[in-house]
Amino acid sequence: MTPAPDARTQPGRRAASVEVVVIGGGVIGAAAAWQLARRGHDVLVLEKDELGHPRVTSHGATRIYRQSHTSPAQVELAVESLHRWRELEHETGAALLHLTGGIDHGDPVRTAAVAASLAAHGIRHQWLESAEASRLWPGLRFDGPVLHQPDSAGRLRADQAVAALTAAAIGRGATVRHSTPVERVDVLDDDLAEITIPGGTIRARRVVLAAGAWTAGLIGDLVALPALRVTEEQPTIFRPVGATPCVVGDVRWPTLIHHIGPAQGWPASVYGIGVPGVGVKVAFRGTGPDWQPDVRDPRPEPAQLSRLQRYVEHYLPGLDATDPAPRSCTFVSTPDAGFLVDRTGPLVVAAGFSGHGFAVAPALGRMVADLSADAPTARTLSPAASR
Repeated sequence: MTPAPDARTQPGRRAASVEVVVIGGGVIGAAAAWQLARRGHDVLVLEKDELGHPRVTSHGATRIYRQSHTSPAQVELAVESLHRWRELEHETGAALLHLTGGIDHGDPVRTAAVAASLAAHGIRHQWLESAEASRLWPGLRFDGPVLHQPDSAGRLRADQAVAALTAAAIGRGATVRHSTPVERVDVLDDDLAEITIPGGTIRARRVVLAAGAWTAGLIGDLVALPALRVTEEQPTIFRPVGATPCVVGDVRWPTLIHHIGPAQGWPASVYGIGVPGVGVKVAFRGTGPDWQPDVRDPRPEPAQLSRLQRYVEHYLPGLDATDPAPRSCTFVSTPDAGFLVDRTGPLVVAAGFSGHGFAVAPALGRMVADLSADAPTARTLSPAASR
């Protein structure tokens, strides 16, 4: 998957210029590299870790894909990304996105706002009474009406998606180097930056900063960024109970968004997604403690895990709440939970996606490619209401 290093980046040599350097080989960086390479740009991707390393924010088996947001900008990104995920599947032969259908329930005001957004964008949906929803999904419990999106939500194969984006970028001529940390970035003028790596430097007309939790540290004071908060989240996989009809990986276990929070006695809203052959991943959204890059504690936080088990016991009776398998991932969030996609001089920043970036990565990659062009229009996406 990773080509041999070329003379441009061999340690100990003064690197020649590259048109675009992408820092970060996770899903956003790989999507940007694919879009840039498709347009014929000379692209070099630098990733500090090896492909699929657990420190990379994009690692893991599955991620949610859905169009059920209240922000028009995020709905449009999701709709565009569905088309681009299918393009990627066609280009690489990989099966990445499986539409299982999705459901939203809980807070009636929030759920009604999601329904209004779906209607405004012509996205098919239907309301189900809780008894009908329980009949369709016996492993789930509902307190009120359920908003069902039968063909606009599902799951992405996360590790495979990053690998496919990387392969597609390489196939279009990009160079990708893993295990290559970036030590610093210096802006030389409006159309030139210098990147320092072990043993040398690289000059580029554009530098895309898509380094997840490490983005703020790389930028320093070069760009006036909103405060990016990195938290350690604890999604947990639970196995189905016995022969429950909610078959993992089948459409009978939909993508789940439960709009609850402190008013109902829970830390935050909850999402759930099937992990084929393993179980169902369930998590509170954005409630983890602050996390420092390179200092990851793999141990689960016991109080949060206990509350999640109580949630599963009450609302997901089709899962075994007594046998959790905690995982670890990071959220990088802006103060308003918006998306930061912006350009200053030669630097294009793509960061702070608050756990929503993976599903819309192909569209974000297209935006990065647009901003990297000679006539940029800087945009900061702020779908603060999309949580």
